[in-house]
Amino acid sequence: MNNKFKIGMILVLLLATLAMQNTATAQLKAETAEQKSKRMEWWTDARFGMFIHWGLYALPARHEWVKNAERMTNEQYQKYFEEFNPDLYNPKEWARMAKEAGMKYVVLTAKHHEGFCQFDSKFTDYKSTNTPFGRDVIKEYVEALRAEGLKVGFYYSLIDWHHPDYTIDDNHPQRQVSDSAYTRLNKNRDMSKYREYLKNQVRELLTNYGEISVIWFDFSFPGKHGKDHKDWGSEDLLKMVRTLQPGIIIDDRLDLKDQDGGWDFESPEQYKVEKWPTRNGKKIAWETCQTFSGSWGYYRDENTWKSTPQLLELLIESVSKGGNLLLNVGPTARGVFDFRAQDRLRSMGEWMKYNNRSIYNCTEAPAEFVAPANTLLTYNPKTKRLYIHLLSYPMGNLVLKNMGDKVKYIQFLHDASEIKFSKGDGQNNLNLELPVQKPPVEIAVLEVILK
Repeated sequence: MNNKFKIGMILVLLLATLAMQNTATAQLKAETAEQKSKRMEWWTDARFGMFIHWGLYALPARHEWVKNAERMTNEQYQKYFEEFNPDLYNPKEWARMAKEAGMKYVVLTAKHHEGFCQFDSKFTDYKSTNTPFGRDVIKEYVEALRAEGLKVGFYYSLIDWHHPDYTIDDNHPQRQVSDSAYTRLNKNRDMSKYREYLKNQVRELLTNYGEISVIWFDFSFPGKHGKDHKDWGSEDLLKMVRTLQPGIIIDDRLDLKDQDGGWDFESPEQYKVEKWPTRNGKKIAWETCQTFSGSWGYYRDENTWKSTPQLLELLIESVSKGGNLLLNVGPTARGVFDFRAQDRLRSMGEWMKYNNRSIYNCTEAPAEFVAPANTLLTYNPKTKRLYIHLLSYPMGNLVLKNMGDKVKYIQFLHDASEIKFSKGDGQNNLNLELPVQKPPVEIAVLEVILK
């Protein structure tokens, strides 16, 4: 082969590669802001979903990163695979509890960082159907959600601590302290093979289980011994996802934040945002993912559990800033929700039963409305109703500033009982007459019907 021919072949390959990249990019950009808003409308209206982190880590019951934290090898971790047998797994109960809590969609870990797959993948033996349990967890989960009218979501870990071709990095259980050690351990590992594995499994998940509404990829960590969009083949992966499931909603962890169409929503984890997040000066879709306690997976001895009022405030505050709340449950190794999670879900559901109008279809209130002290506002732009959440119940009186000419009627939301009000002398304020005794709800809500 002469040099000219070699150079010609190289140019052809380069042009083909660029064409593929341009095709992928074009695919990601082929959506207007209006089309994206319409595609995400159900999700934006829903505001409240359930995250479920469940896998082999439920057996040690000391955090979903236990393999990493304790530097376990695959051989040491194997005992959990051999003992995985959640005999009480009943996804119909999971779906019922999610629905009764007021949640509209659920996202379950099809595969977490440990590499264990909860579905009957053709590309690995490390899956639930090969454990003593012997069942396709995902198949039953999907069927149960659909029966309750809930939207189906999958979480799929980009990270994989079990796969033999996944290169060891700073987040791996066998992470190292020197470049030479990384080079030695990764000598026979091939990320191109892992990329193909990842893509094949995502194709299975988005082909074999019908319509999937949300997919959560987790996570990129660029750096010297990290991984970014090139390691995952994110553009090609996302193009495939959009082709297989055109209506699907995707998180922002593929390291494609700078690309149009590279993500649908921002995902702040375990913290509350100060204000509605923006990008390039524009408000963006966002969802905070939060735990009941300090762990995503089942952690038997973890005791920093949030109270119901704290969880409700978290939900309300998220909506008041234009966002969603994805609240996590970590089922036990027998397949049931922790009793503390069940308690919180029941109590949140009781509140949502009577107050969900202040959550569903709601968003940040227009700037003209000023929240009184110790309250949070949400607003439904379709019905033009304002909701005032009384985090600290006032005794007998509440003042709404500069709203004297804006209000038609006010009532408690939980029972539709009238709240009398009058204008302040010489001002455009309203004085509300509240009962001295707090209503029998965790957080009382005033529904303000505007003129």
